[in-house]
Amino acid sequence: MQERPIVAAAPPLSCGSDPGSGTDAPVFHSVRVQPLGRTFKAAPGQPLLRAAEEAGIELPSSCRNGTCRSCLCQRSAGEVRHLIPWPGLSAEEKAEGWLLPCVAEACSDVVLEVPLAFALFDD
Repeated sequence: MQERPIVAAAPPLSCGSDPGSGTDAPVFHSVRVQPLGRTFKAAPGQPLLRAAEEAGIELPSSCRNGTCRSCLCQRSAGEVRHLIPWPGLSAEEKAEGWLLPCVAEACSDVVLEVPLAFALFDD
């Protein structure tokens, strides 16, 4: 029996750097949470849920690994990329703009529709 080499999948590329800039500087994106009306910055490769929490914005969440769907929200503008290969979303849901912010990063400035979001402190 002939042995086959083990081929590991390459890690997904982050969408948070600007290859045309000539620098390795990360590109932070603005994320607006509606109807709350608050905006925060998200770092490359940083889950949107974690970035929101660091900015004092609480989004619904539970498992933080893309399976429970308690953080499910809809993107009304911008682009995101899920950080895991199989988040708990169907292809149709992804096409309609649904995402799981616990395992998604911003690839551009983004607007999220999260009715249950709230601010932990005043502006």
